[in-house]
Amino acid sequence: MKDILKNFLKYLKPYKLHLGLSVIFVISSISLSLFSPILIGDAIDFIIDTGNVNFSEISKTLIKLIFLSLIASMFQWLTTVSINTLTYNVTKDIREQAFKKIHLLPLKYSDSVAHGDTINRIINDIDAISDGLHQALLHFFTSLITIIVTLIFMASLNIVITFIVILLTPLSIFTSYFISKHSYKSFRKQLNTQGELSGYITEMLSNQKVVKAFGYENRAIKHFQNINSTLYDSGVKAQFYSSLSNPATRFINTIIYTVVGVVGSLMLILHGNISIGEITSFLTYSNQYTKPFNEISAVLTQVQSAFVSAKRVFAFLSEENEIKDLPNAVEIENCNGSVDLNNVYFSYSPTTKLIENFNLSVQPGQRVAIVGPTGSGKTTLINLLMRFYDVNHGSIKINNIPIQNIKRNNLRSLYGMVLQDTWLFTGTIAENISYGKANASFDEIKYAATQAYAHNFINRLPNGYKTIITEDGGNLSQGEKQLISIARIMLINPPMLILDEATSNIDAITELEIQKAFKKMMKGKTSFIVAHRLSTIREADIILVMNNGNIIEKGSHVELLKQNGFYAKLYKTQFLNQ
Repeated sequence: MKDILKNFLKYLKPYKLHLGLSVIFVISSISLSLFSPILIGDAIDFIIDTGNVNFSEISKTLIKLIFLSLIASMFQWLTTVSINTLTYNVTKDIREQAFKKIHLLPLKYSDSVAHGDTINRIINDIDAISDGLHQALLHFFTSLITIIVTLIFMASLNIVITFIVILLTPLSIFTSYFISKHSYKSFRKQLNTQGELSGYITEMLSNQKVVKAFGYENRAIKHFQNINSTLYDSGVKAQFYSSLSNPATRFINTIIYTVVGVVGSLMLILHGNISIGEITSFLTYSNQYTKPFNEISAVLTQVQSAFVSAKRVFAFLSEENEIKDLPNAVEIENCNGSVDLNNVYFSYSPTTKLIENFNLSVQPGQRVAIVGPTGSGKTTLINLLMRFYDVNHGSIKINNIPIQNIKRNNLRSLYGMVLQDTWLFTGTIAENISYGKANASFDEIKYAATQAYAHNFINRLPNGYKTIITEDGGNLSQGEKQLISIARIMLINPPMLILDEATSNIDAITELEIQKAFKKMMKGKTSFIVAHRLSTIREADIILVMNNGNIIEKGSHVELLKQNGFYAKLYKTQFLNQ
């Protein structure tokens, strides 16, 4: 709880002026509003008896009352404006910080956390924070000030009745505490389950073809129903406890109101040290004093929900960032393409070994193909070259400079990367091709698309290069999406290339054309080619055969066939048995 409040204060700090003005406006509004019952009491006391009414004083009092109400209303409006501005600015800052955080996190975070849960935190949880903060400032904070100021006004009228009201206050506090304690647990479980549900829905939506292909629909629905039932149970409990707050506090309020009326009447009858007008003022104050407890109870649900959401959001924001560049990190301006891996050790989990004592020296301009069975470490090697993950031990050097000493953005800009799984965003085809070079001219985009053999199919589209791609390229075939991804790399023309099954989704005829384009593009550039189809790597300078994180064979296509080892067996399996 302390950490959450500390984080909130950090975001509130830039808006100290708004917060200070809100406090001033709230106190002014409440003070003026609470002065009204005194004026009403005075007006009642000016009605002395039948035919004995001081209309002059009553008129003056009513004018004061109208004036006070107008000023109080103005301050109330200013309070709302100030609190709204404060709330939405803080929420905007948190959401922007959360989105920035996505780009600061290491790749292992997105590999290990459900994307739907992260989306839920950034959208739904921050919305809950916004609602809760708004209610806390507008009602919770206002109610606390109302309680304090009301007690001051009551004490100025009669200290004895005020003391009795204070003695009865713990009833309201205890009731609110009991309800909030139980509802908080339920709301926490509810929000955590919502995150799990969002993650599962996202997972199912993004893989509907696989779900249908394996007839998984009924099992998916059953699993969804289990999570949804948990959400229902926690939601019902949360709403049950929160629904108790209003009737319970109203019951306590009625008790306090009754006690004030009885005690005030007895004091008037027995001692005459209180007037009817003052009793009327006290009864009004007793309502106004207990009303904030009702409001606090009513908004407690949203405030608690906001605290639970804040805990989830701040937990996300406190995740460990990707390691920062070293202070003396350099940028490579003229990359010759030499890459050296010396005594490299790496594993995703300390308990599961993967890459051990890996050594490799790649000369400038060499084409290095990497083959091996699934799980052999091919993609892991690419992750290490791009520094998506850092090695546990050993070193990787480019231009004889350890990659830890190179600025990360500069390091990654040295590679052009085409993956098996394409990613396109909602926008025009031209915008997607120029993703890595925002200032590219249309002629450059068109040339890159032509080199990638994408120009012809783009021209056949209704709006050519201005055709809008739907979410994740839903209106294009897998091959067309891959061609656009390849055109991106053609456009930026980096000194080194990483092709991870880059032609896996392209038909055989197009693949031949793409191989020609790659051959032209790879000329003079260091290239790493991950492939399962050995037909794509015959002309590689070096072929690395990996298994269990180690190089088990190394050589050219012809040399490896002569060795008659793992590669030769793999090659024969693919081609001689066709």
